[in-house]
Amino acid sequence: MNDKTTHFGYQKVDWDDKQRRVAGVFDSVANSYDIMNDAMSLGIHRLWKRFAVEQAGARPGQTILDLAGGTGDLAARLSRLVGAEGEVIIGDINASMLSVGRERLLDKGISGNVGFVQANAEDLPFPDSSFDCITIAFGLRNVTDKEKALESMYRVLKPGGRVLVLEFSKPVIPGLRQIYDFYSFNVLPVMGRLIAKDEKSYRYLAESIRMHPDQENLKILMEKAGFEDCDYFNLTGGIVALHRGFRF
Repeated sequence: MNDKTTHFGYQKVDWDDKQRRVAGVFDSVANSYDIMNDAMSLGIHRLWKRFAVEQAGARPGQTILDLAGGTGDLAARLSRLVGAEGEVIIGDINASMLSVGRERLLDKGISGNVGFVQANAEDLPFPDSSFDCITIAFGLRNVTDKEKALESMYRVLKPGGRVLVLEFSKPVIPGLRQIYDFYSFNVLPVMGRLIAKDEKSYRYLAESIRMHPDQENLKILMEKAGFEDCDYFNLTGGIVALHRGFRF
């Protein structure tokens, strides 16, 4: 039995229990996930994701893994860039999110070059050097063992490939953190209650952001996993950051 502990938001929980609790959150919010993303970011999440796709350097014929791919926002864009000869695999540990993502992409007429795999980021079920690029958007903070997940990503990335981690981070503009904290803990849970009928899950999401490594510490974790030339871009004053690393 594993007697290690970790955090689930601000709660301390058994190491082996976090995955179950996170699954419960996303089972609850899957159907309202896209609507809530638009509402709580005022649509700005689409610009963050567009920037991530631009940094992916995706080309026709490439194979890309979109981890925590959820409802398919990144995959829809990437599938157009890799074309019919390429492939985008959406990997997500949560079956409810995969189901919603599959339906959304089918509604958009996207199916031929997109696959779906229920996968744990800490132990990816793919051979070594399988992907030209790996993206993970707003998912790494929910992973129990982030170091193990980054090492797993490095293993399945092809030499010459890149990983992109788009995640909430730490505001860097003076005064922005106080405004952001007020919004996160006073407005966001209310929006969750009114739109997603789930205040508790969105309170967890706000807390999980605060427990996630900041820009420099996430860069260090990526370097420890083996990635080289790691850097990051602060978006919207550091509320979100896009981290980038390469395997040479």
